[in-house]
Amino acid sequence: MSIIIKPIVTEKVTKESELSNRYGFVVDKKANKVEIKKAVEAAYGVNVLAVNTMNVRPDRSTKYTKSGLISGKTNAYKKAIVQVQEGETIDFYNNI
Repeated sequence: MSIIIKPIVTEKVTKESELSNRYGFVVDKKANKVEIKKAVEAAYGVNVLAVNTMNVRPDRSTKYTKSGLISGKTNAYKKAIVQVQEGETIDFYNNI
């Protein structure tokens, strides 16, 4: 079971990483903070100071079309914001 699914690369998370060494990840829904900390330390070789998690709810939408009403939703996921020690960084682009 892989705990870290993918990193989050948005403007907001990139700004947080530049200013306060905080990085975002999409993680497994059943993972707790201790497991996330160990997985990030093992995968990226950094020392993790803090882990904040949040469950992101699905967004529901309704579209009115010629064929009728179409409703849909996005997937729910768990997001983790990880703060690493001062002076250490995580490079998401080294494998490109």
